[in-house]
Amino acid sequence: MPGHPDTPERIRSVESAFERAGWPGCEVREAPAVSERELELAHTGELVQSIRNLAEGGGGAIDPDTFLGESSYQAALHAAGGACALVRALLDGEATSGFSAARPSGHHATRARAMGFCLFNNVAVAAAMAIADLGLERVLIIDWDVHHGNGTEDIFHGRKDVLFASIHQSPLYPGTGPPDDAGAGDGLGYTINAPVPPGSDERVWLSLIEHVIVPAGLEFSPQLLLVSAGFDAHRADPLGGCRLETDSFAQMACPVRDLALRVGAPVGAVLAGGYDLLALGESALATALALQGHGQARPVEPDPDITPSIAARASRFWSL
Repeated sequence: MPGHPDTPERIRSVESAFERAGWPGCEVREAPAVSERELELAHTGELVQSIRNLAEGGGGAIDPDTFLGESSYQAALHAAGGACALVRALLDGEATSGFSAARPSGHHATRARAMGFCLFNNVAVAAAMAIADLGLERVLIIDWDVHHGNGTEDIFHGRKDVLFASIHQSPLYPGTGPPDDAGAGDGLGYTINAPVPPGSDERVWLSLIEHVIVPAGLEFSPQLLLVSAGFDAHRADPLGGCRLETDSFAQMACPVRDLALRVGAPVGAVLAGGYDLLALGESALATALALQGHGQARPVEPDPDITPSIAARASRFWSL
């Protein structure tokens, strides 16, 4: 779609950043296609077939933001398949960290609806596959895209085998993720929403990672950590309004990596948003390097305006 911000150049920008750095610590692999059975671990069969049929019919609009071309269904199969392949490699012990960089992104796709540039929810499909097919009992998903991961939340909202923690700008699309939404039913307490106002900088985001998400994650003791790695909270991004720098993503990745080490679990990042091409590529590289072990977590004091209220809500369920 001409003028649409989610273009193939996004992936090329990530590849170019890694190539300029010499692909440090990386083994590059092609993303295989996910099976429809695996998709249906997170999505309804009706959604899967509707996306397939629309693409095979030449494509079209799902909503004002989300479009399909003839090849979109196959691209979405490989995007979700790459996330699943990453998880299998991590749990097979082939690596302790990894990064799945494919599009279309996924975290807005709910169980029954494609939306927000997203067709299938790549990170949710991978997490559901790890539980259903690989025997895991606890997966932590940390979503630091500037937009709330409403789709991931929807898929796991009533489950306690996935702890979903999201830092996101509010107000902003899609308008979900209030701090009082902590899940439902068996999943009550297993959703942590941390909305931040426009203009929030590294200090706010790091504070929420260190003082809310990491302590809850330690108590949850996941067997796998996944980052829904959006880079649109970067100050250069045209769709967000926050003020993170490239190094901010490395600084967020360091405590996540250290959490993974403390619980003895691998950690993988799955690409979400990010629409300034230079910022996207460099931030993805910084994240991957930090997850590999480069750099050290920098302690931060709790943000006085936002962190206490988010921590108070999370502390109803977790020892913070």
